[in-house]
Amino acid sequence: MTDRDSDMPAEPPRCSWARTDPLLRLYHDQEWGMPVHDSRALWEMLMLEGFQAGLSWLTVLRRRDGFRRAFRGFDPDIVARFDDADVERLMGDPGIIRARAKIVATIGNARACLAMRDRGEDFAAFAWGMVPDAPVRNRTGEILAQSPLSQAMSRALKARGFKFVGPVIVHAWMQAVGMVDDHDPACFRHIS
Repeated sequence: MTDRDSDMPAEPPRCSWARTDPLLRLYHDQEWGMPVHDSRALWEMLMLEGFQAGLSWLTVLRRRDGFRRAFRGFDPDIVARFDDADVERLMGDPGIIRARAKIVATIGNARACLAMRDRGEDFAAFAWGMVPDAPVRNRTGEILAQSPLSQAMSRALKARGFKFVGPVIVHAWMQAVGMVDDHDPACFRHIS
């Protein structure tokens, strides 16, 4: 070992899933689990989690810029106006995951989000209102695929017309946007 090697800072301890790829590491260190309170950003992340279903999160991260371009910045006001021609355009877009059911659900979910707003229900206030003691801290190190809380949130979203919001997708979303702190207890991002 040279003197230069000993001067290199040690990597901080991370959740195991964030050690395998530089993009995952960056996402983990700068985004995952950080509280998000902006309605548009929350909606975007929920839609991306829906696209991830059955795939790896790395697949979504690698296409996130393509998704943002294709779905016009995930602006629900714009996406809600997408029509059949837009669905076909998106089905031909190699920059996104081309799953018709997920594309159609995203358009419907934009409409559901706007319907909430039209009834005076802010998406962020609704979501965070379901988790009054957020962040829910997992001190066990055991990562659940879903929880009673994600099941309740899933039911509430479905009651508002959302699709691709099962309890597993919703739990991953709640982890991503900081409602649930599922960082490994040894991870430098874990909150004690």
